[in-house]
Amino acid sequence: MSDDPRILTVRPAPDEYAWTFGGAPPRARIAPGTVLDLYTEDCFAGRVRSEKDLVSEVCTFPFLNPQTGPFHVEGAEPGDTLAVHFVSIEPARDWAASTTVPLFGTLTSTRTTATLQPPLPETVWIWQLDRERRTALFSARESDIRVELPMDPMHGTVGVAPANLEVRSALVPDAHGGNMDTPEMRAGVTCFLGVNVEGGLISLGDGHARQGEGETCGVAVECAMNTVVIVELLKGIATPWPRIESDTHIVSTGSARPLEDAFRISQLDLVQWLVRDYGFSELDAYQFLTQAVESPLANVCDTNYTCVAKLRKDWLPAHETHRGMHSQLRETAAMLRR
Repeated sequence: MSDDPRILTVRPAPDEYAWTFGGAPPRARIAPGTVLDLYTEDCFAGRVRSEKDLVSEVCTFPFLNPQTGPFHVEGAEPGDTLAVHFVSIEPARDWAASTTVPLFGTLTSTRTTATLQPPLPETVWIWQLDRERRTALFSARESDIRVELPMDPMHGTVGVAPANLEVRSALVPDAHGGNMDTPEMRAGVTCFLGVNVEGGLISLGDGHARQGEGETCGVAVECAMNTVVIVELLKGIATPWPRIESDTHIVSTGSARPLEDAFRISQLDLVQWLVRDYGFSELDAYQFLTQAVESPLANVCDTNYTCVAKLRKDWLPAHETHRGMHSQLRETAAMLRR
């Protein structure tokens, strides 16, 4: 990894976003270790700007969740892993939007959970962001309630091209990553994604100023982001499902329907991670995880649901994982901030 990594700045024009993982030509070819200074648009492509802007009127399905990218990482091949370290994630505007969307969300009829119940009405909430004080202001639509919540910026969507020639909508999470919508994807973490095609073809978008676990109504506090990431390559290391490492936790994800299958995938992946990198046998890992794991929900609204399984690093044996890449990237990030 270079002591002075190359920085590529990308500010896409409105017609330069990708809407899928796979099927889109690379925006640029980058060497491992490149720093990407990116602008990402919100999931509505910036079209929901006031309480009068209903998604059904200003957006055209399936053109939601625009992605910045994809980027072809030189030398990346199937069987390798891309490490994406989030140096910073900062809202690009002083407002964000959230909505209800007909036939979408957890507490409503949907197209896959079909009932005679009519869709919920479309309602838009505009959240005011105080970027200095790091707060997001909730203003109720049907009362005078106003509550400030702390900002916790994250990316709902990060992923690579899927395997087997598939092209997946940017609304879908799966083994390639995609629209996982986990609040774990915040600044300071490293996301590990298994490479399925030459170059990996990594994209990201769908910034959230904050989001509760589960993303219950289906829409977070959606905002454009200025995001800096470092992209590295781990040759010869396979990552079957997206993994995240922070300074305090290792995190596995699983995306599927029904919800219990997403839960099982994330838990199994964490068991296999303990076996591969921490010296556990499979049954010992199963027992240890059962007593120590945290299992927050990421989303229970998307085309696939996403569950998270996470373990505290200070409860684990002192073993290196992913060749110590997270620690190395933290050091590079610290140098960038000087």
